[in-house]
Amino acid sequence: QVQLVESGGGLVQPGGSLRLSCAASGRIFSINGMGWYRQAPGKVRELVAFITSGGSRNYADSVKGRFTISRVNGKNTVYLQMNSLKPEDTAVYYCTMKMGLDYWGQGTQVTVSS
Repeated sequence: QVQLVESGGGLVQPGGSLRLSCAASGRIFSINGMGWYRQAPGKVRELVAFITSGGSRNYADSVKGRFTISRVNGKNTVYLQMNSLKPEDTAVYYCTMKMGLDYWGQGTQVTVSS
């Protein structure tokens, strides 16, 4: 069994910052990468950021320059630092881990509103 537990979501004003965390536990071996997706109401789930086991990062165009993904390999933990948040960043954010199969967390709500 593999579990991904996210934390750090919440309500923030436009221009503010949040840091999401995701910790993976269970039978973990040979992780290919970890990342974050998000899903806003009425929209499809989209990639936000992903980091491979080799440290390569890719970001959605809409978050480049504002969000930073990082990973602590020894702890199987991934972070998403989100700065200069905009109302359009409002969504449920899901952590994902690729290890042969794709594993998903339960999601954490991020709301950007004044």
